[in-house]
Amino acid sequence: MPRPDRPQSRRAALLEFAVLGLLHDGPLHGYELRKRLTTALGIFRALSYGSLYPALRHLVDSGWIHETEEPHTTRTGTSKRPRITYELTPEGKEHFQDLVAASGPDAWDDDDFDVRFAFFSRTEAQVRLRILEGRRSRLEERLANVREVSARNRERMDSYTLALQQYGEERAEREVRWLEELIVAERRAALDPGPAAYDDTTDITTKRKTTNNKE
Repeated sequence: MPRPDRPQSRRAALLEFAVLGLLHDGPLHGYELRKRLTTALGIFRALSYGSLYPALRHLVDSGWIHETEEPHTTRTGTSKRPRITYELTPEGKEHFQDLVAASGPDAWDDDDFDVRFAFFSRTEAQVRLRILEGRRSRLEERLANVREVSARNRERMDSYTLALQQYGEERAEREVRWLEELIVAERRAALDPGPAAYDDTTDITTKRKTTNNKE
């Protein structure tokens, strides 16, 4: 029987969401799961097994994933410690769908948005649009605050602080423009579903990586 849910930090909950999303494509063993978390989802690049395995244990105890031990031998035939493979249960798939359907303010935060965006292909169009619009509003508010502080304190800033302030403005401006392109594409897709709806935002992932590299 699944154990009662336990209080979680936001990062722990986000990690479990990402694990469920990756397992949605098929079973993975712990090493491959950690590798995909660190390479595909940048915010987990410093993830250790000490953080991953408690998350996996909680998901198993909750009945959302199932673990299976597989015999593991070296090329010389020497037996090694069994390798554990993790697989999503039907309850886990249902729970993941409930999670991706959420579109509240948490989904607009920096780390949360990056992980949610990674699983947009499994997110309904209306939810994607709400998250994108919420994220844009959050950044526009942040940008306005940065500009206000900059205008008020510009004369007292040294050159390094001023450069950092300008960097923050430019970074937010770039992401707002990127989000606006995505929002236009989502709205166009809602009116005319099909590949052509995204012609103006071809290779969205590349555009995001280009934006991040400029930072």
